[in-house]
Amino acid sequence: MVRIVMAQLNLWVGDVAGNTTRLIDATREAHERFAPDLVVFPELALTGYPPEDLLWRPGLRTRVEEAFERLAHEVLPVPVLFGYPEYVGKDIYNAACVIEGGRITANYRKHRLPNY
Repeated sequence: MVRIVMAQLNLWVGDVAGNTTRLIDATREAHERFAPDLVVFPELALTGYPPEDLLWRPGLRTRVEEAFERLAHEVLPVPVLFGYPEYVGKDIYNAACVIEGGRITANYRKHRLPNY
């Protein structure tokens, strides 16, 4: 049996540092309360949804990179899956990844976006 906790949080658009803290806190709480094998967060959890034009601001890219560094250094007790904007060169993808043991173990880019 696999136990999955779906964490539906009140995430703020543009508050990457705060959303990262919420993700970490919710992961620890889920671990204590439910002992899950995986904690799943919403689409674009790091940036909040919908980030719209914020995605093209250079500062947001920097904050997302800082969030990944923080998540890599946190000792999370369980793997987490969450959505984030993935920046590759000049391209931006609506992506989701799994972080386990301080590293990305899986990554997926959303296809067929509704507005593009």
